[in-house]
Amino acid sequence: MRKAVTTDTASKGDGPYSQAIISNGFVYVSGQGPLTPGTNQIVGSEVKEQAAVTLQNIKLILEAAGCSMDDVVKVNVYLASMKDFAAFNEVYVQYFSAPMPARSCVGAELDDILVEIDAIAEIPTNGN
Repeated sequence: MRKAVTTDTASKGDGPYSQAIISNGFVYVSGQGPLTPGTNQIVGSEVKEQAAVTLQNIKLILEAAGCSMDDVVKVNVYLASMKDFAAFNEVYVQYFSAPMPARSCVGAELDDILVEIDAIAEIPTNGN
């Protein structure tokens, strides 16, 4: 069984997908970018600013699902330029704590944005 997660506090994107899906004790957050809630306007022109907005969108979606960034077990990062890898990591480490989630990071062709991120989080249970 799967359940959609929606929140007005984070960008909803503009495609035919849910912000996140809950299934079998996990939250699967769709690819997020540096978009404002409501208007879906791109925020920032540099990867650090775009990464912060993107990670904040993920954080807000996870909170709507009853999770936090500490519950994230896997992250996929797509950068428009791998030259931004070090700058991206400077922001990334501000949103996660040890042990860091498993992660992949690849260069990708992105529509007018510098970064897109999706994530998987385990829903905390009582006693954890």
